[in-house]
Amino acid sequence: MSSKKDLALGLFIIAAGLFIFLGKLGFFAFLGRNLWPLLLLVPGVLLHLWYFARRRSAELLIPAGILTVYGVLFLICSLGGWHLLNALWPILILGVGVGIYEYDFFESPRSRGAFLVSSGLIALSLLLLVFTWWGTSVIYVVALGLIIAGVWMIYGRSRKKNSRWSRGW
Repeated sequence: MSSKKDLALGLFIIAAGLFIFLGKLGFFAFLGRNLWPLLLLVPGVLLHLWYFARRRSAELLIPAGILTVYGVLFLICSLGGWHLLNALWPILILGVGVGIYEYDFFESPRSRGAFLVSSGLIALSLLLLVFTWWGTSVIYVVALGLIIAGVWMIYGRSRKKNSRWSRGW
């Protein structure tokens, strides 16, 4: 055997050993469990790139926007825990709105109907996100912000007002 064949066979055996070793450690199971949303995200990004590189039909942007938004959402839930979907489910509606909005934005001539539909879906999604978060711990952040704003209005503004009057304004 020549030394090139020995080298190739040695590299193949090392690669096979690494593959088996990583498989037994659960590396591939981890990738399958946590990174499967890339199967949505990567095609979405590639469709965007394909549209912008070759200027294909703007209809290509509808599935591109949907796949990209869904891929990001599922990746966040996969890495952060699927309990996050309890608060982030309105993003599923947002994905469709983003896809239609991108189509409308880059289509020539622009369609008034597509803009209204996309705007309505995006607004509905954001409204549902606010109401969904309202029931979670975000309400404590809102309450704390209101308290701080009230204290600032009472104490912070009164000092400014008094300082103006004392200077003769």
